[in-house]
Amino acid sequence: MKKSIIIGLIVLVGGALLLLPFLKGEDFEGPYAKFNFIQDDLAMHVGETVELKIDILFEEITKLELLLDDRPLKSWKSPKGQVTFPLKGIDKLMGTHIITVRAISEGGDTTDDFRGLRILSDITPEIAKAEIVASFDHDPTSYTQGLEFYKGKLYEGTGDPGRQGKTMLGEIDRSTGKHIEGRRVSLDANYFGEGITILDDKVYQLTWQNGKCFVYDVNNFMGRIEEFSYVGEGWGLCNDGKSIIMSDGSERLTFRNPKDFSVERVIEVYNNLGPIAQLNELEYINGLIYANIYTQNFIVVIDPKTGKVVQQISVNQLANQSRGKGDVLNGIAYNPETSKMIVTGKYWTKYLEVKVIPVK
Repeated sequence: MKKSIIIGLIVLVGGALLLLPFLKGEDFEGPYAKFNFIQDDLAMHVGETVELKIDILFEEITKLELLLDDRPLKSWKSPKGQVTFPLKGIDKLMGTHIITVRAISEGGDTTDDFRGLRILSDITPEIAKAEIVASFDHDPTSYTQGLEFYKGKLYEGTGDPGRQGKTMLGEIDRSTGKHIEGRRVSLDANYFGEGITILDDKVYQLTWQNGKCFVYDVNNFMGRIEEFSYVGEGWGLCNDGKSIIMSDGSERLTFRNPKDFSVERVIEVYNNLGPIAQLNELEYINGLIYANIYTQNFIVVIDPKTGKVVQQISVNQLANQSRGKGDVLNGIAYNPETSKMIVTGKYWTKYLEVKVIPVK
């Protein structure tokens, strides 16, 4: 005899109906069935509660499970009628997830249905702008990928769009904006240099698509002292004094152990509207992460504990004034000894010392 398992999933947020799907299982021989996907993905904010209501329309289900990213949330034995579960949006869940409804038959066969869940930040970022305080020369041949002060000295890493072996890393002569001879290193054309950061006298340099992080002694750039591998693309780097923080062009930031580059944790960066992707060059300033957004004239300021964007800084005006024939904005460096922040861009002619002013 043919039977069908049908589960209807109704989602309410704060009493308002967001989605009213009914997932109809196909007729099948025996206890196994496939579900049809009808419902759109769901979005909610931290602090909200989503009430999941599951209608059981075939009463021979012996067990029903609700999972979040394969982690059990709730299970019901021989459910009948309707079951509910209040899903709370909390800080540690901010980001993208998969909700699974799993029906289990008496014989142990399972039928799964999946829904995307995106939990957004409950903070509306403060809007600010950057104004130029001073400027000094930047080498217009430098395709800036990473920028950082360390012990009062400025270091820059560059990329190589022409694949001609022009990737450079080293200390900058602030009177000329150029790398200092004897205080720099280059990569061959096989490697496209990306973000840099300096921790405990070690300079970490990412590569774009080679899955390699090269490490140098900041006091001697003559040879690599370590080399780490990672999966995916490398974009930006910074550090919080303990962990290396890495962007890969998505909305994710990965915290890595500086001793072996192993993953410690991952956060997803969100504002109140959605994820902030294409996170690029990074800087850690007074307990917050500052990130360039690739091709955009603004910087986001991120809470490293949650991934929430707390401030968005427009640099549109200074980019229009200072870019000239250069490429996109990229490069943030903060000197803790002077409490000054500078920014620049790929092929720009100037480093710009800026101050951040909230927009009322």
